[in-house]
Amino acid sequence: MTATIKTEIGTITLDEDVIASIAGYAACENYGIVGMNSKSAGDSLRQLIGGENIRRGVKVETLDDNRVNIDLYVILQYGISFPAVAENAVSNVRYRVEEMTGIKVCKVNFYVEGIQV
Repeated sequence: MTATIKTEIGTITLDEDVIASIAGYAACENYGIVGMNSKSAGDSLRQLIGGENIRRGVKVETLDDNRVNIDLYVILQYGISFPAVAENAVSNVRYRVEEMTGIKVCKVNFYVEGIQV
């Protein structure tokens, strides 16, 4: 599905993959996040053959009125404060997506899929 932004000079259409890429970059900027966990067979296949996929571990759901929900599936570093990392990541993802696209982020769900030493 896509999100559409109407302006005075025309319409901008953003695919969910673009929003997922922005969210993936924003999530990986945070200290304590080691990586993202793949949630689809295509992501797993790209990972096996060595392809870079910043959208891995990010799921975007487009709602009505140009709003989105974002799910992050992350792997965290051992020994750090999970609530602090989650709070920073959610805040950063929400800010980056809204600032870059103008689309309202309703929810950012943060799922810890693993811990790496």
